[in-house]
Amino acid sequence: MAGRPAGIASVAEYIASQPKDVRPTLRRVRAAIRKALPKAVETLSYKIPTYRLDRKAVIYFAAWTHHYSIYPATRTLVAALGDDRAGLDIEKGTIRLSYDTPVPAVLIARIAKFRAREARPKRRP
Repeated sequence: MAGRPAGIASVAEYIASQPKDVRPTLRRVRAAIRKALPKAVETLSYKIPTYRLDRKAVIYFAAWTHHYSIYPATRTLVAALGDDRAGLDIEKGTIRLSYDTPVPAVLIARIAKFRAREARPKRRP
């Protein structure tokens, strides 16, 4: 299911190309990220929804057959999640979330904001 079929040029089209039953979940994920990062540029990269700040990709999400994923789950992000990572399926830089559970919009916003800080260019002394 993941990936972008030919002719998909926007995140809205990406979501519309997914199975009908998962679209509401993907819309909620998108809304949580957009609310958390209102200045981010929404685009597609690696054929999946991507949010960029200062031309740098900050966070991605993708639809899969049995779950959706949020990327990247860096070591520092995972450590910062603390107790909130309990119950999350995190492996190899990916956070997998089930379509069968409510979208954790607050947690997704927290992840997006953390990634924005983490991706911010470091200032030289």
